[in-house]
Amino acid sequence: MSELVAVPEEERGDRGQLRARLQQDGYLFMTGLLDPAVVLAFREYYFGLTEAVADRASYRKVLFEEIVPGAEYAAFCAQPALKGWFEWFLGGEPFLHRRKIIRQTAPGENGIGTATQAHYDLVYLRGGSDQVLSAWIPLGDCPVSRGGLTYLEGSHHRVLEEEAAGRLKRPAASITADLPALATQYDANWLVADYAAGDVVVHTAHTIHAALDNVSTEFRLSTDIRYQRADEAIDNRWQNHWHDRDWL
Repeated sequence: MSELVAVPEEERGDRGQLRARLQQDGYLFMTGLLDPAVVLAFREYYFGLTEAVADRASYRKVLFEEIVPGAEYAAFCAQPALKGWFEWFLGGEPFLHRRKIIRQTAPGENGIGTATQAHYDLVYLRGGSDQVLSAWIPLGDCPVSRGGLTYLEGSHHRVLEEEAAGRLKRPAASITADLPALATQYDANWLVADYAAGDVVVHTAHTIHAALDNVSTEFRLSTDIRYQRADEAIDNRWQNHWHDRDWL
């Protein structure tokens, strides 16, 4: 594995350079884009509602009936530091997909069925623009041991080529849980980072990524949301609140 490269401070205000970097790398690692206090306040709100639940059924009720459709989560995902950045970067009115995902991984929770397997987002978003951008946001500090997101270096170039050639019209499904084998197949490294509260990674719909196992002693909490220009085609399937049984 290799290090995920953060966008240098001198490039942060240059939209042309950022777009070129996104096209080249498939991701933009924006350290400190958000106010850490805002991130930690939402983390506190989340665990304030979920830590007292007695069982899995109660947790699911709180998550899907209170947190996901709640005003606090909506405000967090549309905060000016996020929505304003996407408006500036996209050069037009930004559209936030309603289907927004929160992922919690407990200490020691790992393996197939827990960590997110390798995939690229377009396979789940074929009903709209392929220019949709995903933002992965750690809700609190997330060192590598806690199971943050990892990106397959340069994978979007090959995916773009194979999509254009019609060789990757796969159904909505993960590619594999075997990350080392996929790295060998692509002759590429997996990129990792010790994320901090306030960091955001923006990636294209063609960039292969996955989550690592949580081998730490702390909860890993994160959210992934998707923005695009409002005047481009929108996947209508993503305009309902997320539920883990919505089959998307």
